[in-house]
Amino acid sequence: MNDELARWAARRAPDLIARAEADAIAELRRALVDAATGRRVEPPAPAPEPAAEDGELLWAYGVTRATAEPATLQSSVGGEGPVERLDHHDLALLVSRVPRAGFTEEALRRNLNDLAWLERVARSHEAVLEAALEAGPVVPLRLCTIFDGSTGAQTMLDGHADALREALDALEGRQEWSVKLLVDSQALLAAGARARGSTELGPAGSGAAYMLRRRAERQDRDAADQLAAGIADDVHARLQDWAAGAVLRPAQNRDLSGHEGEMLLNGAYLVEAAKLPELRALIEELRERHAELGARIELSGPFPAYNFVPTLDA
Repeated sequence: MNDELARWAARRAPDLIARAEADAIAELRRALVDAATGRRVEPPAPAPEPAAEDGELLWAYGVTRATAEPATLQSSVGGEGPVERLDHHDLALLVSRVPRAGFTEEALRRNLNDLAWLERVARSHEAVLEAALEAGPVVPLRLCTIFDGSTGAQTMLDGHADALREALDALEGRQEWSVKLLVDSQALLAAGARARGSTELGPAGSGAAYMLRRRAERQDRDAADQLAAGIADDVHARLQDWAAGAVLRPAQNRDLSGHEGEMLLNGAYLVEAAKLPELRALIEELRERHAELGARIELSGPFPAYNFVPTLDA
């Protein structure tokens, strides 16, 4: 893995791989809005249709407005041919043709166990969405949203057109940014001890001294935990009050992301694109405020706005 790919994997792959592993097979041929909103909605059953030409399936990336300036994209999940736009009234679905043999349910089950394959596909999927975002809002779809042909895809668009239009309106002029708060556990423990006024007890001797030491260590850990919670609450509260939307996500797996320290916050924030300089200034202010406690705040983005699409009523 070259340096560029390694940096990309550390920043982007953990979330994408986790999303793919959890959702890919279950979401296969599910409704577009279900993929976009994270809530299961049974789509209207498409009319029977013949298989796509030449043994092909349609891999879907996301939904845009049909009036958006089409981006010319040659790189796609299938590895060959351009990304196509499937227009349906005022909506457009970004798709590419993939070989049936490599993207059937059985093939996907096999490939999803291959992290190299999954990383390559996730990277291609993300690249298409990022390019499309330059032309306007996009409702992103999860990995492995696949259709057997254009009729099924158009039926999905038609059945959920209102919700997709609302989603596009909600994302107009806005971007999703990620904020991660990390701390050094030992530095935080030391800060907890200082906050508690902990004193050096000296070497353990009697059983009573041992118990006192253990109790002091436990109290130091509790104080450190309170400090950690306070830092995370402060960072999230400031960003939540400022942003157009905020979502807390589970901390990333350290083995996948390779991050150092303890992740106290993994938040997604919907930001007005015109206010990005203000966001950077706010992050810098929060970094300075919590620097003495060994806290690090990482800002990255913009990302496809998976976390900020209106919930669709079933």
